[in-house]
Order: sequence, then structure tokens, then C-alpha cells
Amino acid sequence: MPIYEYQCAACEHEFDALQKMSDDALTDCPECNKPELKKLISAAGFRLKGSGWYETDFKKGSTSKEAAPAAPAASGCCSGGACGGG
Repeated sequence: MPIYEYQCAACEHEFDALQKMSDDALTDCPECNKPELKKLISAAGFRLKGSGWYETDFKKGSTSKEAAPAAPAASGCCSGGACGGG
């Protein structure tokens, strides 16, 4: 369940409320009991990370890519044989 922030327009009391997304917004201030609550806009409390997201998202450290390890030498028909590889 998300946490919503509210502020009373009458007494400026601020508080957080744990509510379902389907719940109606709160209207009455718990401090002054006036119906003056406004829902505040705040930053989301989660980060999307892990496999499946862009590799540049939430990247830490330097922006240069590390060199990939060298591939092992190829063997088989295309390693300089009759196929023309090599």
C-alpha cells in the first residue's frame, strides 16, 4: 500500500497516511478537525533495478564501459581452414 502525504490548508499540519490506491482521499485534519486537507505530491519510494531495465539506469561509478574479456580462439572449419576464415 502506498504512503500519501497530506497538509492541512487551515493549520498547516503535515502527516503521512498509509492507504489503498482505491481509498478516497482524506478530507478532515486530525489536528484541527477542519475539512481542509490537500494531498501533497512527493517522490516515489521505489527504484526500478535489476535485469530487464536499461543498462544506463541507476549506474554507479564511471560512465566508461569496461572492456569485455577476450573470446577464446576459434576452432573448427572456419579457423583458417577450407572455409576461408582466419
